[in-house]
Amino acid sequence: MIRVVLTVLLAVALLAVSLPALDDARTETTADRIGAEAERIEHAAAALTVDSVAVNEVTLAARDSLVVRAPGGFGAAPIDDLTLVNVDSERIDEARIDRDGGSVGAEAASGALDADVALTYRLRGGPLRAIPIPNPADTIELAVVDGPIALQTTGESRIELRFVTTERGAAIRLSRVG
Repeated sequence: MIRVVLTVLLAVALLAVSLPALDDARTETTADRIGAEAERIEHAAAALTVDSVAVNEVTLAARDSLVVRAPGGFGAAPIDDLTLVNVDSERIDEARIDRDGGSVGAEAASGALDADVALTYRLRGGPLRAIPIPNPADTIELAVVDGPIALQTTGESRIELRFVTTERGAAIRLSRVG
């Protein structure tokens, strides 16, 4: 009987010691997977510009769609917020999301002043983090249409990319589908 009690106590102690390491691994895995989704958006934007020409008419613009998947399952930390936002280089020292204006300060986007868009996320109980999505080229900007795009924190979200001409030049416009 004493052996059973000691075995149970040892198992509980080992579990208590290992839980923080498991949480750290889940957080790191989730951050890596969200980073991979940001890279997929970057590659899709670059691929759209390779064989296409930007046009003024949005309905005639070259377009592509992409499914963004929020990490899930046992190996992923719970996500409270997952959003595509515009990066505002004028707001260097701000580290919060402006939901009304749909932008995040460049400092919150890891100081990436060459990125126009960032994928921001907040893991349960954690700080807001932003992954900058670099522009496909120096002369082509990325822009989120109509403010931030709130993505599903579990499952999939579909975004559409359109290659258009704006008053500032060529741009890839990101919008949510559905």
